[in-house]
Amino acid sequence: MSKSLVACAAGLLFVMGSANAISVSGEVGQHYTNMGFGLGSPIPGLGISGNWLRSDHNGSVGSLGLDFSMPLGPLMATVGGKALYLSPQDGKSGAALALGGGLKWTLNRYISLYGEGYFAPESLTSGVKAYNEASGGVHWNVFRPLSVDVGYRYINIKGKDGHRDNTVADGPYVGVGLSF
Repeated sequence: MSKSLVACAAGLLFVMGSANAISVSGEVGQHYTNMGFGLGSPIPGLGISGNWLRSDHNGSVGSLGLDFSMPLGPLMATVGGKALYLSPQDGKSGAALALGGGLKWTLNRYISLYGEGYFAPESLTSGVKAYNEASGGVHWNVFRPLSVDVGYRYINIKGKDGHRDNTVADGPYVGVGLSF
């Protein structure tokens, strides 16, 4: 059974990779930086994403995600999950499986609004009590392949066993991206 599951997953990734866009992005906030990549994100269907976010004062978060996007009228709705590596400044490093999703509203061919959120309760984490993530903003397609994002990001790693919470990101950011 596991061989057939691996073959099915490999087939989905092959089909998804041949039909969808690849993107890379970078963001800078007041006390954090974020580097990300995506495969299949801007169009309906399966997508893969990943990122590495580093805070100047509260640790780092790395993720690898799988999501599914579908149009709902003028919106693109996404549901998915992320496997996370959590390295808070105060506390134990650990892992988490976060579930969530987002919405994207394309206003015209250049401007869109977006928001997303992910959450991992204590039952889906190790080393920490909980994980919360939310972001939203404006996406501007300057020209293909360049885009600019302006938004707000919040990421909190809730401490466990007497360790404090680590707010890895909490504030506005500016980002640039390339899509191919």
